[in-house]
Order: sequence, then structure tokens, then C-alpha cells
Amino acid sequence: MRVYEAIVKGLEDIGVRAAFGGAGENAAGLMLALKHSQRIRPVITRHEQAASFMACGYAMYTNELGFCFATAGPGAFNLFSGLAVAMSDSYPVLAVSGYASRAWQGWGSLNETSGLNRTPDSRAMFAATTKKSFLLTDAADTCDVLEEAVNIAFEGRPGPVHIHVPEDLTHHGVEVTDFRHIRLDVAPVVPDPARVEDIASMLTDALARRKRIVALVGFGAIRSGAGAEVRRLIERFQIPLLTTLDGKGIVSEGHPLSVGVFADSGHSSAWKAFREADVVLCIGNSLNQHATFNYREDLFANKVLVHVNISEAEFRKAYRPDYALHSDARLAVAALHDALEAKVGDVAPVEVDGRDYEARHITHLTGKIHPGELAQSIGRLLPPQGVLLADAGAHLAWLSYYVELEEGQHFRKAGSFGPMAGHVNGAIGLKIAHPERTVVVGCGDGCYSLSGFELMTAVEHEVPVIWVIFDDEEFKLIKLFQLTTYGETGLVEFRNPDFAAYARACGADGYRVETLDEFEKAFREALGSGRPTLIDAKITRWAVPHYSPSPDGVIAGLVETIEARLRD
Repeated sequence: MRVYEAIVKGLEDIGVRAAFGGAGENAAGLMLALKHSQRIRPVITRHEQAASFMACGYAMYTNELGFCFATAGPGAFNLFSGLAVAMSDSYPVLAVSGYASRAWQGWGSLNETSGLNRTPDSRAMFAATTKKSFLLTDAADTCDVLEEAVNIAFEGRPGPVHIHVPEDLTHHGVEVTDFRHIRLDVAPVVPDPARVEDIASMLTDALARRKRIVALVGFGAIRSGAGAEVRRLIERFQIPLLTTLDGKGIVSEGHPLSVGVFADSGHSSAWKAFREADVVLCIGNSLNQHATFNYREDLFANKVLVHVNISEAEFRKAYRPDYALHSDARLAVAALHDALEAKVGDVAPVEVDGRDYEARHITHLTGKIHPGELAQSIGRLLPPQGVLLADAGAHLAWLSYYVELEEGQHFRKAGSFGPMAGHVNGAIGLKIAHPERTVVVGCGDGCYSLSGFELMTAVEHEVPVIWVIFDDEEFKLIKLFQLTTYGETGLVEFRNPDFAAYARACGADGYRVETLDEFEKAFREALGSGRPTLIDAKITRWAVPHYSPSPDGVIAGLVETIEARLRD
């Protein structure tokens, strides 16, 4: 068995069902091994960056490994953006890339990245964008290296790993004579019972004293599959539920205890509940920039912070918790529920401010589609179990604010690394992982223009993703930042092609819509077609998404901003 054949066989052992990569001489043997695999579906992308994003999408809501690959040199370097996403957003991903023949190291051979004599150092670069990167130096080590890599990808907080395969290990006569099956043996991160007891005692006392407790839930809880446990906890102990942008949908957003999204572009009802809370129970939340109003120093002043996270590093960042629980979110919430059940009797029902933003009337004066109404329509028409992805841009704020998810639906924004094209391409990997679920991407015209050519990949492989372009021919968020920071704008407007015609030229379905009725008609047709579909929605420029730099609300945020300007 040759090296790449052994790698493919090992990936089959642990249940990998798809491989996303770019063609190249250093990856030629891997491409042939995938061709002959009976279990792994190979997808050759137009650009390796897209392959890395697709691997992230594949791993997003599964307990399976996302796998991407590339040839040596520039092909390998194109994987970095997706690996950075997997790193920041906790996706278990394996990247395999070629590496120039070691006998020629330092000579400047084609695609050489040894770091010697002014060649790029790919080992250093992959080490910086993964949990661990390996250079395979002996064919006999193939199974050991692969097994170590995939276990590292899953252990603790999941993330990306990488293996370099030198060209000389793919030559005729180099064989893996000691192949063995690959095993995944990752211990779950379980909560410390003593720490659970301490937190339960504090929460019991808070409930007895009628202190106000809120749960602030992030993507870590969704990643761990903790929805049922979170719902059981909040219902039993009448704890209002706030979510981060990434935690939307952990429990149906129509649930009586669901208060909304707590973020700088979130809901006033969530800001109010947080502001009045005495205890904040953060579950699977890394307390990053948008969820903390740019790491506001007084965010948790006069509050007790309980932080549940699978990574202890999260407890040493901007906010030091009063109570830290190092654990997988699902196991932690279940343990806290059981500990509280033994201590707490009946709890009086609480009332929270409802939202119903998906049905609220939006007033606007232009003839073009308002992005808030577009978001409302997407939310109302999204089928059960549907997944809505939002790439980086103003459309993200509209979608997170106005779309209300039902149980079983998911929403995902571009994560902390935040590439503009991550979900435009990642959606293809997600749909391959979940062919039974509807996958919709809300993206800006800037996002789509960066990498929309992978539509041809979706057509070739018959992957029916629906892309909805929020088309206003400008970089909206950059424009708003320029206006608020510098008082003027520049280089933020551009011209778009006919996206719908482009889609049809690629073999997909394409629609150009200028009214809400036209959009809903096109969206319904896309949902029923089972084909890759692009909908180019012409939206007004005269709409600004909800935003506040303060958890006290928009007015308070404006006052703080003006005061800061005057101090400056």
C-alpha cells in the first residue's frame, strides 16, 4: 500500500465521507487513491481556499472529520484561511498537503517550502494555523502520524491539524508495509463534580433569594448537542435564555423563555434582561468581541459570572469568571440540572419580553427591498431542520436580528477569524454532510464576488445550495465604519455583473429580484427544485442594521460615543 492509499484507508476507518481539495502533481497520488475509494466522495474545487472552507462546513454540525488537501507550495498555502476558521470556530479538520522532495531542500526547487535559502517555511505557517502540524518523514510512520493527528483534531476543543507528505514518499517502490486500522479514542471533557456542586449551591441560594439569573449560550453548546439539556435547565428553573450570534437556535427562539440575541447588533430585550441580571451563566461561550460590546470592561460589574467551556484557556481571557467549569457543554448542563434538582423545589414562573421580530413591520421609503424584510422572508420560509449561513457583512446583522429559528434549525455567522467568503463556499461542504437539510447562504455582493466561482463545483457535483445575495453594490460595513470614524467614505462602491445570468451560465438556476414578492416566489421555487440556485436580491442602500456599542441600548451607546469623541 502506498502512502496516500494508506491515508485514504485510514480516513475510511474513522468514517470520513467526503474529501475537498485542489489538483496538483504533489497531490496526484491522493487524487487517485480517492478515485478508487468506495466510501469517500472526492470534490475537486476551483480553488484550494474553497476546499478548506468546505471541510469546515462539513464538520460544522457533525461529529465527523472535515478533510481537505492540496498540492505543495501555493496550493498548500491556499488552505490557510479555512484552517484559521477551523481554529477559531472549533471544527475538527485535517489538511494534507504535498511537500517538495527533501533531497533538493534549499535548492529552490518547484513548490519548495522548506524555509531554507529564501524559500517560504510551510512548516512554520501550518504550525501557526493548526493545533499541530506534522512532516511525514518515513512511510512506516504513516498510520501513527495519521492516528495522532485525527485524535488531536477531536480532543478537548476541536480544531484543525495538518500533515505534510514529501514528494519523495510518493515515489514508486515506497510502500506502507505496516498498515493498521486507525482508531479514534478521544475522552470526553467531563465536569468536576465538586465544582458542579459549588456552582449548584450558589445558584440554589440565588434562586431562593429571588436573584435574577440569565443563561448566555454560545456555539459551543450547539457544537456539543446541548439543546435538549439547555431547554430542560431553563424550563425547570425558569432561567431566561440569551444567546450570542453563534448560539441562535439552541432552543426555539419562539420559546417563552427565549429573550433574544445578546450582541452589539442584538435585541433590546436581551440587553434589558442582561442588564438586570444578578447572575450570568455562560455556556459554551468564548465571550468574544461582538458578544461583549468590544470587551467592555464593566460588562459583568456587580454580576456573578459562571463560565462553562471546553477550553480552560477561555477562563483566562478578557473576563475572569467567579465560577469556572471546565467541561463539554452538554455534560456540564446535564450535571448542573441534576445537582440543582436535588436542592431546589418549585420555582415561580418568570415573564420575559417577547420579540417576534420576524413578523414586525419595517417602515422604509425606497422602492428597493429592505434587507430587514428580506431577512424576515428567509426566516419565515426556511424549512424545518434548515441551516442558514451568514457570511461577514451587514447582511449578517439583518439575518441574526430578524430571523427567528425554530427547534432543529441552525444559524451560523462567519466566526472570529471572519473571512468574507467562508460560508459562500463552506455551504457546499455542509450540504454534502447533510443532504437531507436545506442549506441557505445569506451573503453580501462583496462576499459572493470573492469566491462565487465555486458555484460551478456545486453544479458539477449536484449540490443544491441556495445563495441569496444582498446586492447594494457597496461594502456596507466598511462604509459605515468610515463614516463613523473618519466622517467620509471612499473606495467602497463597485459594479456587479448580472449574477443571475452568471448562475444560469454555470448550469445553476439564477433569479434577479427587485421586490419582496419576486424574492419569495424565487425562494419557494429554489426550495422545491433540488438544484443549486442563486437569487440576486436588489436591496436599498438606505438601511442601517441595529447596532449599539453599549449593552444599555442604542441611545446610551450614542451618548457614550459622543462623550468619547469629546474627550478625544
